[in-house]
Amino acid sequence: MKRGCQGCQDAEPLPFTFTMAFHPIVDISRGTVWGYEALVRGTEGQGAGQILGMVDESNRYKFDQACRVKAIELAGTLFPDKETRLSINFMPNAVYEPAACIRATLDAARRVGFAHRQIMFEFTENERMTDVAHVQRIIAEYRKQGFVTALDDFGAGYAGLNLLASFQPDFIKLDMELIRGIATSPARQTIVAGVIMMARQLGVAVIAEGVETEAELTALRAAGIQLFQGYLFAKPAVASLPAVRFPASSALSTEALAQSYVA
Repeated sequence: MKRGCQGCQDAEPLPFTFTMAFHPIVDISRGTVWGYEALVRGTEGQGAGQILGMVDESNRYKFDQACRVKAIELAGTLFPDKETRLSINFMPNAVYEPAACIRATLDAARRVGFAHRQIMFEFTENERMTDVAHVQRIIAEYRKQGFVTALDDFGAGYAGLNLLASFQPDFIKLDMELIRGIATSPARQTIVAGVIMMARQLGVAVIAEGVETEAELTALRAAGIQLFQGYLFAKPAVASLPAVRFPASSALSTEALAQSYVA
C-alpha cells in the first residue's frame, strides 16, 4: 500500500516522451468498428519496443499511469461517439493498490466524458505474473468500477490456460501465431475451435488479432469469431484514427462461410 502511495505522490516526470497510436477492432457481423486499441509510440517516430525499453522498475508505475491518461485523453478528442470502446494495455506488476491506482484513470475518463463500460484493460500473458492473487484483486476492482478486461496474446507466453482459469476475463485475444496460416492448418483450426468452445462455456468473448489475409478471416469467421484486429483492416495511426477496410469476404453469410470452411 505504501509503495502505491509513494508512486502517486512522486512528482518526478518521466525521462522520455511518448504518444499513442490507435488500431481498430472491428465487428465483422455488423460491419462496424467495435473499438480501438491504444498502442505506445514515440513522439519522434519510435516504435513501441524502443519506448518500452526505457521503462524500468523506477518509472514503471508512472509510465503505466501516464499511458492510461494519454490514451483516454487522445481518444476523447478522436472517437466519433460514446459507444466506441478504448482498449488500454496495462502492466499488472505496476499496480500496487488497485483502488488507489485506478484514480487517475477515473479522473481522465470523467474529464473526457468516457463511460467506464467503454474502457477495456488488456493484460498480457507474456508478462510473468509475480502475484496471481494480486492480479485477481486488480480485475475484481476494475469490474467493480464497470470496466471490462481482456487477456491479450492468448496462446503465447506464460501459462495461458492457468490464467484463464484464474481470472475469467471478459475477453481473450488470440495470439497471431495461433491464427497465422489457419486456413490451411487443420491443427490450428482444431486448437482455435477448442479455445472458442472453452471461452463460450466460461462466458468469455474471443477477439482474433493479427489477422492479415482474407483466408484467415474466412476461416476464423467460420469458427464463430466476429471481433477482429489486424493489418487486413488497417494499420495503427499515430494520434489519429486510421481508415478501415472491410474486405469482400467479410460480407459472406454464415452458411457460406461454414461451407467454405469444410470444403
